[in-house]
Amino acid sequence: MAYLCCVDSVTGTEEELALKKPLLSIGRKPGNDIVLDDATVSGVHANLIRQGRNYALSVVGRGNEVYINGRATRQATIRPGDRVLIGRFELLLMDGTPQPKEKPSHDSNHVDAMSRLVEFSATLMREESPERLFRKLLEAVVELTKAEKGFVIVLKDGGRHLAASHNVGEERLDISRVSDTIIDQVIRDRRAVIVSDAMADRRYGRAQSVVDLKLSSVMCVPLLYRNDLLGVLYLGNDAITGLFTERDLALLRVWASQASLAVHAALLLNELKISNRNLRERLRSKSQGAIIGSCRPMKAVFRMIRKVSPTDLTVLVLGETGTGKELVAREIHRLSDRAKKPFISINCGAIPENLLESELFGHKKGSFTGAVSDKVGRFEAANGGTLFLDEIGEMPMPLQVKLLRVLQERVIERVGELAPRPVDIRVVSATNKDLEAEIREGRFREDLYYRLNEIAMQLPALRERGEDIHELARFFMQRFADQYDSKARGFTNECVRAMMHYYWPGNVRQLENRMKKAVIMSDRALINADDMGIVAGTKREIRELDVATEQFKIQYIREALELNNWSKAETARDLGVDPRTIFRYIEKFED
Repeated sequence: MAYLCCVDSVTGTEEELALKKPLLSIGRKPGNDIVLDDATVSGVHANLIRQGRNYALSVVGRGNEVYINGRATRQATIRPGDRVLIGRFELLLMDGTPQPKEKPSHDSNHVDAMSRLVEFSATLMREESPERLFRKLLEAVVELTKAEKGFVIVLKDGGRHLAASHNVGEERLDISRVSDTIIDQVIRDRRAVIVSDAMADRRYGRAQSVVDLKLSSVMCVPLLYRNDLLGVLYLGNDAITGLFTERDLALLRVWASQASLAVHAALLLNELKISNRNLRERLRSKSQGAIIGSCRPMKAVFRMIRKVSPTDLTVLVLGETGTGKELVAREIHRLSDRAKKPFISINCGAIPENLLESELFGHKKGSFTGAVSDKVGRFEAANGGTLFLDEIGEMPMPLQVKLLRVLQERVIERVGELAPRPVDIRVVSATNKDLEAEIREGRFREDLYYRLNEIAMQLPALRERGEDIHELARFFMQRFADQYDSKARGFTNECVRAMMHYYWPGNVRQLENRMKKAVIMSDRALINADDMGIVAGTKREIRELDVATEQFKIQYIREALELNNWSKAETARDLGVDPRTIFRYIEKFED
């Protein structure tokens, strides 16, 4: 006959169940032969069928999980000594009949051990450092088992690493040599080993750990989290043979099982901290202040920012909506001598024309209906610092004249007040419009354009920034995952390809918004293209080379004509072509 030793890894309780029937059911419902009261266990989770001394185990239902000796399985033969993990319960198949239970009066040691386990578990859950965690684990089990020596080995990156040791002293245990039979067997089988007289044992007497530490009694248990082997816990005593009993081993397995949960969480947290630190270092090497980028156009922008920031040049930032024009303006201010003074921003296209003058220059009380008090304008508020005029192309023509005067004379007049007020400011402006075209159409003053455009800075569209798309997506994912406690930790390969091929009409702002939505709505660790709202496998339009070349020629000839005041002969000489070529391309302009 055989029986199951059933250990609850949470409460530490142990129960021995006789296997009297040829077919037994295992599950959470009371009608099962073996009832496991755990929410993660199904009503009927698995079946056991007797096959001589062994039992055939088969899992019922697709979503149910069963681990045999640390390995996930759906159907297998279990033999005496095998360990079956279902939910929080560990089932050990044993030969013989269940031992008579001891009376409660003799159970004080067991109760004391379980009390210590509860206290120990609470300590572990408060500890985040893996080093201190392993040390506290080792100290606790050494005291519990009366062992003299011990150590914890962690399996990482294909090697064995000493995580903690106790009372090893001058023996200098060399982990690189600890590939002995005891540890090898525990790692290979994922099952605990107990040796009563190690020095005299035929199998383990020559084990390196036994020889180096001169051990008499040895226990070694695996640290398992689901089907992952985190490491091994090794205990020994060099003075007493037969110190450890099967009961000690069962108790140690319970402690190891509980500790593995905390150890896994601490190791994962440690990996995340390292990953975050590496990400921050990588971003620092690929960024300028708060601006992230490593592509060639962005490196050119960064160089220009560093050159113009110490000066008082008026900067015009050009680029599509969402490319980060205000970030550039803030970085110019941060690197300038005005960094400790105010940075004031105003969107010239977001304020009604009749209020924009008051917002820019301020007003005097009673100067118009609703002016119930004096108001300081943005120019005065930015005195000594930097004023950022966003969407400068939307500024009405009458205000352009007043802005030009301010830039020339560095004085402002509040609405309703004649006394000029001096201001010391640097102006950075931005637009997504073609201001030269606006000048030709009579919607923007040419003299103001040259005053604002002492130096121009062109920001590339996101679709032109190559690998920056992936770097920015990872940055936003990490930020929003921390903010919203999301599971998201990366992207599928399909998602990365889709992001790289997408046109991104809204540029970085659109990527940020898509990333925020994906992190909040997705329940997966890896975000896919559907989460990002991008059709997988699609590519932005790529024109044939001949078509692209022809379009470039048209644009280039147009620019050359503008530089030559539309003189066809001069343009033809500059370009080294026949004047008829220029006329032919001008006809294409009309198309």
